[in-house]
Amino acid sequence: MPDDVRNVIVIGSGPAGFTAALYTARADLEPLVLKGLEAGGQLMLTTEVENYPGFADGVMGPELMDQMEKQAQRFGAEILAVHVTEVDLSSRPFLVKAGDQAWRAKTVIVATGATARWLGIPGEETLRGRGVSACATCDGFFFRDRELLVVGGGDTAMEEATFLTKFASKVTIVHRRDAFRASKVMQDRVFANDKIDVMWNTVLDEIVGDGAVTGAVARDVVTGATRTIAADGVFMAIGHDPTTSLFRGQLPVDENGYLVVHEPSTATEVPGVFAAGDVTDHTYRQAVTAAGQGCKAAIDAERFLADDAHAG
Repeated sequence: MPDDVRNVIVIGSGPAGFTAALYTARADLEPLVLKGLEAGGQLMLTTEVENYPGFADGVMGPELMDQMEKQAQRFGAEILAVHVTEVDLSSRPFLVKAGDQAWRAKTVIVATGATARWLGIPGEETLRGRGVSACATCDGFFFRDRELLVVGGGDTAMEEATFLTKFASKVTIVHRRDAFRASKVMQDRVFANDKIDVMWNTVLDEIVGDGAVTGAVARDVVTGATRTIAADGVFMAIGHDPTTSLFRGQLPVDENGYLVVHEPSTATEVPGVFAAGDVTDHTYRQAVTAAGQGCKAAIDAERFLADDAHAG
């Protein structure tokens, strides 16, 4: 068991984790950030980010994360590229492990994020950020007057398809079944939109393009027939998976697996443990909202420590 006890350990990176680190560092709490081996969150998978305030000409996702990390380090955050393998939140100080390394902390900020679900088909990964996306609000602007595909059949797919018609000339929803599972109001909105078509009973077997998406190979699941359809972009809308496996059985999650916090704070059920960003948020999922929640978590942790010291 390590002897020293940190004021704050931030688990994860991305806009939420690095903003939490920045604020706690500026509060002289000397946070330890265990950023993971694939640090930076989903912005590491995007190319240009044009909707993050303060960058009039846009900024590359990885560059934005690099700047956030350096800003937190400037104020004294210690940042380690290790993957947390175990946490014990049953008593304070909390125990956090990464392999054979271990730390203790008075407070923990969870910022482990979420990952978009992907199809796992050829072309998907190589063309990610070059026409393949999982975020219409992030990337839709780049597809003005283009033809797009949206994969999915739930509310998210309906929302993404409807949003994309603001820019695209045509949006085709590709759904593996013969009916959507989305709510009726969302379906009605889609069916009433002249820019949206639906390919029922269809899956994508491959995304094609040389440097940028030019189309996809679609397969009819009833007949087995395949054909290549032209498209300038493919948007995955088949859901996200919050990265919460470390905390199962220790922190409550909702029906979709997201950590539950006592809004408007970022406090979890365990006093001294806070959560921010996409690990708690299945509604907005934006870099700026994640950063805002990281700020809230840092302030919540700072106040918790102050109250704790006062009580002690």
